Amino acid sequence: MKTLQTKTNAAFTLLEIMLVVMIIAILAGSAIYLMRDQVDQAAIVRAESDIQQIQTNIQFYAVRNGNAPSTAQGLDALVNRPSGEPQPRKWTQLMKDVPLDPWGRVYVLRNPGTMSKDGYDIFSSGPDRQPGTGDDIGNW
Repeated sequence: MKTLQTKTNAAFTLLEIMLVVMIIAILAGSAIYLMRDQVDQAAIVRAESDIQQIQTNIQFYAVRNGNAPSTAQGLDALVNRPSGEPQPRKWTQLMKDVPLDPWGRVYVLRNPGTMSKDGYDIFSSGPDRQPGTGDDIGNW
């Protein structure tokens, strides 16, 4: 006797595939939304780390040259020999370039400083990119 064999197609339907894609999109969107605060916090930590590194380089500059760069000379004095006063005694390049803060702006050097006990201020204007507001990040 002959038995009848039936052919079955084992495949996903378009509806099932679209359902899986939608579930993945919802999960990815939720993860991105929940990690948003962590990304903001990471930018702040990076700015604090950059400022610490810049501060170390300024301290080394001050030891070799007798004083920290002036406000007019700025942080560029760590990269290029400054031409204005005060002239450095033993200038050496301490940084390859002046880093930008996580929001794409240049860090600011203010000497003499108004906020820091170190005599000079190094700061980023923070996420709002406006100096003198509550979200500024500096060596104070």
